[in-house]
Amino acid sequence: MLISEETVRKLVGTQFPEWADLPVRQVRSAGTVNAIFRIGAGLTARFPLGDGEAEAVRRELEQEAYAATLLHGRTRFPTPEPVAIGDPGFGYPLPWSVQTWLPGTIATDDDPGGSEPFARDLAELITAMRAVGTDGRTFGGRGRGGVIATHEEWVQTCLSRSERLLPVPRLRRLWEAMRDLPRGGDKDVMTHGDLMPGNLLVAGGRLAGVLDTGGFQPADPALDLTCAWHLLEPGPRAVLRAELGCDDLEWARGQAWAFEQSLGLVWYYEVSNPVMAAIGRRTLERLLDAPRYERPEI
Repeated sequence: MLISEETVRKLVGTQFPEWADLPVRQVRSAGTVNAIFRIGAGLTARFPLGDGEAEAVRRELEQEAYAATLLHGRTRFPTPEPVAIGDPGFGYPLPWSVQTWLPGTIATDDDPGGSEPFARDLAELITAMRAVGTDGRTFGGRGRGGVIATHEEWVQTCLSRSERLLPVPRLRRLWEAMRDLPRGGDKDVMTHGDLMPGNLLVAGGRLAGVLDTGGFQPADPALDLTCAWHLLEPGPRAVLRAELGCDDLEWARGQAWAFEQSLGLVWYYEVSNPVMAAIGRRTLERLLDAPRYERPEI
């Protein structure tokens, strides 16, 4: 789905006349879910790119806004604040959202992978998110964050479609070691759920902001450990683990979630989004180089 700056200007001007005189420009992004436009200096409009019924999309945007509000102001790292939800119009068929703009450079463009202070910032972020508390809620059953083994069918599909792109025999062995990792006694905690380079802002090798917070929800505490593999080199990765105090099992589940996410990026976005495909490939290379989890003998 394509949407032009002119269409966005019309939607903004008619639905939010207080912003009608603000300039609108599209933001370059390797993201795959939304087209993003700046409105003036302080606002961002996000337009869903997928198919869907308008009311279902509206409910999803409302849930994302609620989740983002839960996180906003709960850590020392800036996050976008939900502002409004717009209606379809001028040929664009879905509701859309407006939130505050955060300045900074995404980690895709300014790689902080060798920065130990950045790793400590990530650990502080994860710790602060976990401290928000779930209010008795548990993982909702959609996407990553529940039981790793439930992703078996998806992983097998990805492996079969990656034969010419990746070392599939090695990846199959790695998945077999990861697939049935138990949860142990770890209860669900509040997680961002998608700590990838495009969702983290960097300045001077430090974490400067966190984007895409609409997925903030209870999940496996290992889920946010994906950032260790998407973003960090071995030294900073060890710092992150030490700061969080991860045991071997939790750390291994973090590897498994990073594997499940990255495996789909390479083949699915090979042509349409080379940046995302490259992120997936780099993460898988890091995982293949990492020590394997050894189950304790009973």
